[in-house]
Amino acid sequence: MEGFAGSDPVHARSEVAGVVKWFDPIKGFGFVVTEAGGPDILLHVNVLRNFGQSSVADGAGICLLVQETDRGVQAVEVTAIHPPEGGSPARLPDVNGLDSDTLHAVPLEPARVKWFDKAKGFGFANVFGKPEDVFVHIEILRQSGLSDLQPGEALALRVIDGSRGKMAGEVQAWETVLSKSSDTQHD
Repeated sequence: MEGFAGSDPVHARSEVAGVVKWFDPIKGFGFVVTEAGGPDILLHVNVLRNFGQSSVADGAGICLLVQETDRGVQAVEVTAIHPPEGGSPARLPDVNGLDSDTLHAVPLEPARVKWFDKAKGFGFANVFGKPEDVFVHIEILRQSGLSDLQPGEALALRVIDGSRGKMAGEVQAWETVLSKSSDTQHD
């Protein structure tokens, strides 16, 4: 287990905030840079999966616990992910003109990814207890700080009525929603 981020108690963990430089779910890793500079931080897909996500968008804000290893600085835990700043609004007719207050009035619903094809730019999810599929567009995904979805992945969706049926107006990783819920219960 030599070189594994959690195997050396001498190397203390520290919390950092940064931005995803790039992440490739096919390769299984990517890198994060911090505002303070310093070396790039390795973000392995398993660390991301422990947070409940299989991908993260380039440019997304991210908070991590990191540890110095023989191979450099590595993320050992993701504590928060924030959508990329300054992202352009989705160019989808169904969400253009929908103000954020109206969207945030729609409750978050637990769902699972049915399938998602990044190359096609869309996929579908199923809200627990509801029979109809919910359309998920890649632009909505990117606004939420995600870049790809895997079948069976747990999500929280704000579902709106689109011109062709139910569609996601916002997508969040289930772990993010649980963390926010836990934080508000402890305040």
